[in-house]
Amino acid sequence: MNNFEYKELHVCKQSGARVGEFITPHGKIITPVFMPVGTQATVKALTPEAVENTGAQIILSNTYHLYMRPGHKTVEKAGGLHKFMGWNKPILTDSGGFQVFSLAKLNNITDNGVAFNSHIDGSKHFFTPELAIEIENSLGADIIMAFDECSEYGVTHEYAESALKRTLKWLKRCYDTHTNPKQVLFPIIQGNMYEDLRLKSLNETLPYAKCGIAVGGLSVGEPKDLMYKIMDVMRPYYPKSMPRYLMGVGSADCLVEGVLRGIDMFDCVLPTRTARYGTAMTTQGKVVVRNASYKEDFTPLDPNCDCYCCKHFTKAYLRHLINADEILGAELLSIHNISYLTNLMNRMREAIFADKFGDFVSAFRLSSEYC
Repeated sequence: MNNFEYKELHVCKQSGARVGEFITPHGKIITPVFMPVGTQATVKALTPEAVENTGAQIILSNTYHLYMRPGHKTVEKAGGLHKFMGWNKPILTDSGGFQVFSLAKLNNITDNGVAFNSHIDGSKHFFTPELAIEIENSLGADIIMAFDECSEYGVTHEYAESALKRTLKWLKRCYDTHTNPKQVLFPIIQGNMYEDLRLKSLNETLPYAKCGIAVGGLSVGEPKDLMYKIMDVMRPYYPKSMPRYLMGVGSADCLVEGVLRGIDMFDCVLPTRTARYGTAMTTQGKVVVRNASYKEDFTPLDPNCDCYCCKHFTKAYLRHLINADEILGAELLSIHNISYLTNLMNRMREAIFADKFGDFVSAFRLSSEYC
């Protein structure tokens, strides 16, 4: 993996949390890091320049959606996802597995692959591990994910084990298909909420992890305490030589608790999705700007934030935009929410370098931000 390298820069003596440097063909990522989601080759409502100005180091795009439209071959002809969307920093693409199971109308799941109908027009498709890798190769992201089966929260041990076995079979096929040295394949740990299955998955996934490993199937409806318990079980067995990515997590409390448990990379649609409905993440807690209490509040959204939104506009103006259904409201709140999370990661890295991350976590848990 000459195009990829990870090294620990500092491990907090107080907590064991770490800061790292992850080198990719499109630039260096300092971890722990939050990654905004650009599902359809765009972070909703934002230009690439606006996303970069939030401090974002890497973004995600979605294999399933880009396969559906405009088509992975179209993106390939455009020169790959970086050129297509005008983003020159690292990109991660998921395999489309989660969307195949959650969005599409399923027809059949077998060891060979998944037959489903498109959520757009009902057309029939068949996803295999080989096709997922082919699509991701065409898209050209720096980091690509293995095709996996994410079993639902609440399934039986028997079903979760069956899904895990299928995920491991698919992982080998993904690994054998992937040949592009400018892309690194992250295998995904599954196993639902069963400790024995999680450890089995981690152990059998490690041989396929060359410079990164992901944890899937958490933050899918289970209580947060249970998610943290599963993460505690896995933490002692993570490899030190590569980044660890917790998929689909983006609330402030989960980011802090995740870093405490050895996670380096996070992503979620939460900051931009909640922004479009008028909710902001701030250092003083959640602010729902559409509420009447902000009608004549001419103060910044967050006095501790220096993002474009907070430097130029008031809660009253933001409330007006959201209630008038103006696109600018979604844009400004998205800028702020992503900026808030990138700043939160900066604060955590500073605490780790100072060997005071344990103190940081204790204080954060008592703060209004912990939500």
